[in-house]
Amino acid sequence: MGLIFATLYEPLSWVGEVAGMRRARQRLLAHAHGRMLELGAGTGANFPYYPGGVAQVVATEPDRHMRARAVKKALAAARPLLVQDADAQRLPFPDAAFDTVVGTLVFCTIPDPARALQEAQRVLKPGGQLLLLEHVRGPDPVRGAIQDALTPLWKRLAGGCHPNRDTLAAVKKAGFSVDTVHRHAGPLTFLSIVARRP
Repeated sequence: MGLIFATLYEPLSWVGEVAGMRRARQRLLAHAHGRMLELGAGTGANFPYYPGGVAQVVATEPDRHMRARAVKKALAAARPLLVQDADAQRLPFPDAAFDTVVGTLVFCTIPDPARALQEAQRVLKPGGQLLLLEHVRGPDPVRGAIQDALTPLWKRLAGGCHPNRDTLAAVKKAGFSVDTVHRHAGPLTFLSIVARRP
């Protein structure tokens, strides 16, 4: 994504965090437990919200500039966190290695989200949970059409982000059992998804 994007990411996302994204992260991550894998940890925005029921955290981030910021936050975190370079589409972990897999604002940027969901399912234990907080294509045709029209430019400006993906449909297609979906109010459509590996 580059140094400029990584440097600007937190200042530009501050308003969204204050407007409700922090609460959404906290509410979603309250479900996490056991050995946890975070996909695309970015600068480490989720790190303060990992609950006490999480025994170990492995956070992956393929972009070296974002990862450098995440490592600094991991060193200051209340619990031990391992931050490593890994691509969500090719995870370097054995099958059934984690109880929880988390992704927040990441599936919009993954080139092949279906492949990443297959990998998430592979590394989850049977019955393990997938926790996602993603901005997705709007539910009404007008908003969806606007997102479709803006996506080519938005991808170039926002580190490859596709704001018009139907992540919930992709989760279901990947074979996860969806437990809960929460739609967050606002000008953009955000979903919190709690799903389970069969």
